[in-house]
Amino acid sequence: MLSSQAPRRVLSVFILAMLNVSIMLSLRTLPVVAQWGLSSLFFFFIVGLFFLLPCALVSAELATGWPKSGGIYIWVREAFGDRLGFFSIWMQWVHNVAWYPVILSFVATTFAHITYPELAENKFYILSVILVSFWGMTLLNYMGIKISGRVSSMGAILGTILPGIFIIGLGAFWIFSGRPGFLTFSSNSFVSQFTSMNSIVFLAGLFLAFSGLEVSASLASDVKEPQKNFPKAIALAAITTFVLLMLGALAIAYIFPPNEISLVAGLMEAFERFLPAFNLSILLPILGGLLIIGALAEVNSWLISPVKGLHATSLHGNLPPFFQKLNSHGTPTHLLFFQATIVSITSLIFLFMPNISSGFWILTVLSAQSYLIMYIIMFLAAIRLRYSKPHVTRAYKIPFPHKGIWMISSMGIVASVFAIIIGFVPPAHLEMGSPLFYKLFLCGGLLIMCAIPLIISQVKKPSWFFSLTKAHEEQKHENDKKTPS
Repeated sequence: MLSSQAPRRVLSVFILAMLNVSIMLSLRTLPVVAQWGLSSLFFFFIVGLFFLLPCALVSAELATGWPKSGGIYIWVREAFGDRLGFFSIWMQWVHNVAWYPVILSFVATTFAHITYPELAENKFYILSVILVSFWGMTLLNYMGIKISGRVSSMGAILGTILPGIFIIGLGAFWIFSGRPGFLTFSSNSFVSQFTSMNSIVFLAGLFLAFSGLEVSASLASDVKEPQKNFPKAIALAAITTFVLLMLGALAIAYIFPPNEISLVAGLMEAFERFLPAFNLSILLPILGGLLIIGALAEVNSWLISPVKGLHATSLHGNLPPFFQKLNSHGTPTHLLFFQATIVSITSLIFLFMPNISSGFWILTVLSAQSYLIMYIIMFLAAIRLRYSKPHVTRAYKIPFPHKGIWMISSMGIVASVFAIIIGFVPPAHLEMGSPLFYKLFLCGGLLIMCAIPLIISQVKKPSWFFSLTKAHEEQKHENDKKTPS
């Protein structure tokens, strides 16, 4: 019977770490961070200390204390009850509605850049690439987490880590060969971006770049020895992501002034400037192809994990019975189909966007703000569980019983609130149109994202709970028909 079968442990430390890297590390973030120049070192330190470190420590403690599928939903449910647990997993999932079209537009423009550059401005081409690639990855995930995990791990290595190391190496050779650059190495250059709120608004993009460590916790039941291996995978992924993002951003900042860095095409433009200087132009299409693989691997990693967490809430009656269905691979196919449909509708916004970079940024901010709301709840849940569930065994536990969890979680909460606030400030280097429209779009988007799970919680029916046994029986019958006698 499906509900009684023990989950197969198919994910090792390395594969889980690479899943986390593919979830967190996106080279498309490098042009965003490179806008600060040498000041990015200070911002990396701030975000790493006040956000990435708390996320890593809190996720490790909660995942090893409650190592079962559901992730953030299980943690918040244990701390504050089912309604807020559902709200949290919903915010983790729904932020992708704005994020998937953004990163897939990067895929489309990168592919056009190495094949037929004129297509990069064709909105129908961009929309077609988004729809075809997202639906293709949705069908891939119908085959189960084992195959999907391997695809994402290989994609993270080939399409993210290797190009990241390569651009860092090119930047190092550029500097050591004495070529001119735009970074000024002085004490003032480390704090030159503190002139106004408009100049540090890109910090919201850096918070989004370091988000996602907790996502793979929804796959805890698929991990070999999760109490021991989950903290190892989180540490490896966090260090890899931090180093590659910091050094890669500095490499781009060295060869471009801030006002000439394109948020969408900046990475390919950097390779176009680097490679001819070293007689390596022949590598441009290869690197472009690797970047596409890395971006698709990142989407694929995000595509299934939050959906599995959302599916866990349906088993507690938070979603209609339709969304409880699993196929023979244990994949919530109806939820995946629903997600692909919503993303397809959201992607139509590209047909109405006058400026790709501006649209790229406003969707990035909306995605980051909605995600950070979930993080605030996660940090509060970690504090609450220290008091309400003190006897639950945690293979990893933040030191100093109460002072430690309060200090680490408070750092994460303050940083998240700050990032949400600065997101409402239009960036100085981009033409965003009316500031009022910018703020109203973000406020309206956040209100809608937050309101939907609250409305669902109000209208859910008792029959949604009782359908669980029937759903399992139907799944068992379907599996029995597929199993040879």
